[in-house]
Amino acid sequence: MTALSAEDLTIGYGGSAVAAGIDLALEAGTVTCLLGPNGVGKTTLFKTLLGLLPPLAGTVRVGGEVLDRLRPAAVARRVAYVPQAYPGDFAYSVLDLVVMGRTAALGAFATPGQADLDIAMQALDTLGIAALAPRDSTRISGGQRQLALIARALAQQAGVVVMDEPTASLDLGNRLRVLDRIRALAADGLAVLVSTHEPEHAFAVADRVAVLEPGGRFEAGLVDAVLTPERLTRLYGVALTVERTPAGRRVVSPVGQA
Repeated sequence: MTALSAEDLTIGYGGSAVAAGIDLALEAGTVTCLLGPNGVGKTTLFKTLLGLLPPLAGTVRVGGEVLDRLRPAAVARRVAYVPQAYPGDFAYSVLDLVVMGRTAALGAFATPGQADLDIAMQALDTLGIAALAPRDSTRISGGQRQLALIARALAQQAGVVVMDEPTASLDLGNRLRVLDRIRALAADGLAVLVSTHEPEHAFAVADRVAVLEPGGRFEAGLVDAVLTPERLTRLYGVALTVERTPAGRRVVSPVGQA
């Protein structure tokens, strides 16, 4: 089932297009990775898919409904957003941070009840970090904070989760843990869209990929069909090749590197 789609979408600011002709379908139970160098419009595309920017042309649909006809709270009940991990400005407990994901389900002046706390704890448990619930969210590791932000998105109980470079600035162990959780979210039936600068992450977890190239060219499809050495070379401006390790894992290397 298509959870979120973009149809012949043109994105940009103030009438100035960044990219056009974007067709994208996020299916329930799948991971789609978005790749592209800095400055090509990935953030603009995310903001458009989240309803924060209106499309210059074309249509975004979530659950079959036109996105810009929905109220912000209705969008938040359908699409959750996970930013890059950040230290935070206030010393909320991890549980309080995750409970904030219930905001869209509550009225303007409502207070989270026991059911909301239970949903938040279940989200923490799903990600294997329930023990962090009472901890100060500004005093946990970057990897733990990223998982807490994913838990906050899960607490929204939305069918689509959009993640902005969720492994950025994480060490290897935490990157692998976050990637593993992303794959598990899709296995639970969510449609997951992840931006990344790492093609190898797409090879590891994605069912489909979308590529936004300099000049606004966009393409989406199956991983092996889209992430060819030729496209990766064009995308990043460095001659690249894709090789397989003896274990079958695909790795990207500069051409001629020993």
